[in-house]
Amino acid sequence: MAIYKIAIGNPGEASHPEAMRAAAAEFFSMLIFVFAGQGSGMAFGKLTDNGPVTPSGLITASLSHAFALIVAVSVGANVSGGHVNPAVTFGAFLGGNITLLRGLSYWIAQLLGSVAACWLLKFATGGLETSAFSLSSGVSPMNALVFESVMTFGLVYTVYATAMDPRRGNVGIIGPIAIGLIVGANILAGGAFDGASMNPAVSFGPAVVSGSWTNHWVYWLGPLIGAGIAALVYDNVFIGDNSHGPIPTTDL
Repeated sequence: MAIYKIAIGNPGEASHPEAMRAAAAEFFSMLIFVFAGQGSGMAFGKLTDNGPVTPSGLITASLSHAFALIVAVSVGANVSGGHVNPAVTFGAFLGGNITLLRGLSYWIAQLLGSVAACWLLKFATGGLETSAFSLSSGVSPMNALVFESVMTFGLVYTVYATAMDPRRGNVGIIGPIAIGLIVGANILAGGAFDGASMNPAVSFGPAVVSGSWTNHWVYWLGPLIGAGIAALVYDNVFIGDNSHGPIPTTDL
């Protein structure tokens, strides 16, 4: 089982210059991603007078998040591995690809980056609302929990296959593109039901700025469940003990 690969890390690791640079990279990657993704939703809402979700709005959200994530992962890959998602960091931790202490520094940076992006959006738009994620009519918290778990499973499974597998070869070159595309596809699948977060930090920033925390736990528990299952499945079934080796920080 991959669980024995879990490492806590050195107490001084979080203050190491390399770790601080990695956390800073996660902060800026998250800021870029949330500013573009959340901003596109705010712009569409302004153009449509905050009308109901439409097919064109869903496609807009899918494309903006896919493109922004491709860029955010790419610009952070050489420094932090380009996680841009606490669920991805959690999955990397379970597979032994990042220590607990460094993972916690990533989480803090990712959450702060999301909050900063939402505050900047609110200021830049003259006070427009940064809407928190919410469930659509007829969708229960348990429905949303399943959606978030399954969608995040697909995302983290893709991350493992294209960025964390030591045998990935040339597939690693298209890793950021594949990761962005699966997020865009999942938004088309689940966006009309619960907003398709797949990322606790993406949900956290708008919740902080708007002050709306209804069913917020779904957007943490669902992605963490999906990420954990994906990490354990891929690492145990497809990497295993024979082919698993230490993965450099730049390849996380």
